[in-house]
Amino acid sequence: MVQGSGSATVGIVLVFLLLLQTEVSEATTYTVGYSDTNGWTYNVAKWPKGKSFKAGDVLVFNYDPSLHDVVVVNKRGYKNCTTPKNAKVYQTGKDRITLAQGNSYYICNFPGHCENGMKIAVTAS
Repeated sequence: MVQGSGSATVGIVLVFLLLLQTEVSEATTYTVGYSDTNGWTYNVAKWPKGKSFKAGDVLVFNYDPSLHDVVVVNKRGYKNCTTPKNAKVYQTGKDRITLAQGNSYYICNFPGHCENGMKIAVTAS
């Protein structure tokens, strides 16, 4: 009887690991922008429209770091194109940001860029 109990435990652990792997593999990577050559740039504010984002999905921001950056802002910063104090700023030109559940807002902090549509708002379920 002990032997059967051990086999059941191993089976349960294997099923759990399989479910965990399935959960992890469901994350999607999205490259922000309308094409490979025009990634994170002006007029991308409508890019998220029609996409279904989930917590754990990854946004990839490709851009020239001498011309742009990516700043994580709050709703007010998004609406007004302002950067809150202590905001997280990405500057590599190949930034990867994993989405948390809820609303996320990103802008370019260079003067005039956000005002020209270089911003996105994403909601992850």
